Amino acid sequence: MTPLPALMVAPNGARRTRADHPALPLTLEQITAEAAACYEAGAEGLHLHLRDHAGQHILDAGMYREALAELARSCPGMAVQITTEAAGKYAPRFQRALATETGAPLVSAAYREITADGDLAAARDMHQRCQDRQIALQYILYTPGDLTGLAGLLGHGTMAAPDLQLLFVLGGHGGHDGAPQMLPGFLERMNALCPAADWMVCAFGVPETDCLRAAWRAGGKLRVGFENSLWHGDGSLAADNAARVAEICRITRQKVTSANASA
Repeated sequence: MTPLPALMVAPNGARRTRADHPALPLTLEQITAEAAACYEAGAEGLHLHLRDHAGQHILDAGMYREALAELARSCPGMAVQITTEAAGKYAPRFQRALATETGAPLVSAAYREITADGDLAAARDMHQRCQDRQIALQYILYTPGDLTGLAGLLGHGTMAAPDLQLLFVLGGHGGHDGAPQMLPGFLERMNALCPAADWMVCAFGVPETDCLRAAWRAGGKLRVGFENSLWHGDGSLAADNAARVAEICRITRQKVTSANASA
């Protein structure tokens, strides 16, 4: 099972457009160029969202396969995780099926979304199919209560597995910014239910940098990028995703240039 990268970039997400920031990557060409720049700046992984010809969020297995092949050619050292986000367009059954249809080694899925139709057996089957195919499935959790729900879904034996992957989302609900004070609640619940989990944090708004600093100090992995925030820690608008990656690398004392580039 592929572990989570220490630093992942989420360069676009499902909703923002170039009206929000002119450097937001939308086309596959723009996404691959942004991925390469972020890898050079220190990101080890990419959280991949694709857009259709009109710039709208799309989940399409064929498009994912094309993008994964292109990213493997253009940025071979970078781990790529695909999203299954509904964004108000896709049903849970479609999201659950997509997780194993693209050949992606890493997949993210929001606990709330894949269980929204109440079909818990199908959600458990999705988890098992990913396990059987060695697909690293990261569960997105918006509150500590989501972690309790996940434990009920998977059972405590699965929650104890060291390859369980989690993403704690700080902020975002109703447009609210994240805050470092939101993190301890997640960590307390995780330590009670799945202390060996491979976990990561993302955060919305200007406080993204402070939230990621707190997560790093607590031993977590980090996700940064324009999906969640366009701003540096001082409130200034970032030039692009690579600039956000570079700032997070500086505060975590990681090398700003990748190992491949400096070799």
